[in-house]
Parts: sequence; C-alpha cells; structure tokens
Amino acid sequence: KYSNRIVMSKKVDFVNSLRAMSEADLRARISEDELRLKKLKFAHATSPLENPMTIQSVRRDIARLKTELKKKVKS
Repeated sequence: KYSNRIVMSKKVDFVNSLRAMSEADLRARISEDELRLKKLKFAHATSPLENPMTIQSVRRDIARLKTELKKKVKS
C-alpha cells in the first residue's frame, strides 16, 4: 500500500524535473536512454537480467521524455 505511494512520488518528481529541462537537454537525455535501452536489451538476450522490469521502466521514461519534448516544441 505505502510502496505504491513512493513509486508514484518518484514518477511525479521525474516528470517535474523534465519540465525544468531545456529542449537540448531533453534530446540528449533521450539519446542516452535509447542507448541504455539498447544495451539492456542486448544484455538480456545474452543472459537474463536480474530485474527485467528495468527494460520496461526505461521504455516508459523515454516515452515521458518524448512527450515532454513534444510539449516544449509545440509551445
């Protein structure tokens, strides 16, 4: 019950930190995270990851970054 609140709090903090980033910072972070995702997928293909949910969380972070970037470009 309480752990869900902590996770939600981390997500909200992450999204709030994205709003403060510039377009260039967002683009750099997206490319870094895409590279990280590629490495995670490769590592998972060769030998199972200890926590395969990290792949999902990185994918979602990339989606959040792209969403925030699109908002900044639009406005």
